Amino acid sequence: MVSVIITTKNSGRTIEKCLESVKNQSYNNIELILVDNNSTDSTKEIAYKYTDKVYNLGPERSAQRNYGAKIASGDYLLIDDSDIYFNVDTIKELIEVIEKEACDAVILPERSIGPGFWVKVKAHERSFYVGNDYIEAPRFIKKSVYHMIGGYDENLSAAEDWDLTIRLRESGYKICRAALFVEHDEGKMGLMGSSKKKRYYANDIFEIYAKKHPEYFKMQMSVLVRFPIKKLFVNFMNHPILTITMFLMKGLELVNSLKVNK
Repeated sequence: MVSVIITTKNSGRTIEKCLESVKNQSYNNIELILVDNNSTDSTKEIAYKYTDKVYNLGPERSAQRNYGAKIASGDYLLIDDSDIYFNVDTIKELIEVIEKEACDAVILPERSIGPGFWVKVKAHERSFYVGNDYIEAPRFIKKSVYHMIGGYDENLSAAEDWDLTIRLRESGYKICRAALFVEHDEGKMGLMGSSKKKRYYANDIFEIYAKKHPEYFKMQMSVLVRFPIKKLFVNFMNHPILTITMFLMKGLELVNSLKVNK
């Protein structure tokens, strides 16, 4: 059995499509758990259409995920956010990968979707990260392994997936990759909207995560690690405007993040 754990907070815009993509999986042995953080919109009402396992817990997604894992009945956990839409064969592929390659966790590549120019910029940025061990993190994991390493660090509401990845690797667990992309619904996004989101999580990243994993943090913040020269050259030649605008967006995100930590 696979326990699919979705965390929510006022996710009415995306939750129906997210849960519909879980319901429509070609792999059928699924338990769907939704852990909500005090939503004031229609999130819970919509969720009950798909599962009776709807719970309320805060204060942030790390605690929500750990609670979902604690009550899960499955042998495997698929843990993700409410703005993710799964390919119909996602779970089928994850089971095949984790069993055939004898690994303990699997990374799902993401593709950004949504209306407007800035989502195209975000999708362009995300394309650089596919296959990057410093940026991508597993969302599918053996439940026994998840509990062995202690789940997500509840002191982190950002970079918690990086932290989990590092602890998996340092404990000697094997991480594999899936081929099928999931879609990450960015919604209607503006330049400053992206910066505000980064600013919200900046304290956790710069104050907690960076001190916990200084060497990894240094690599993850490196421009050359995030945007390798060869890949940057190819993407710039194919999409010069998106590439230039992407660096403008990343620069503003960094400035806003640093303001929080002054």
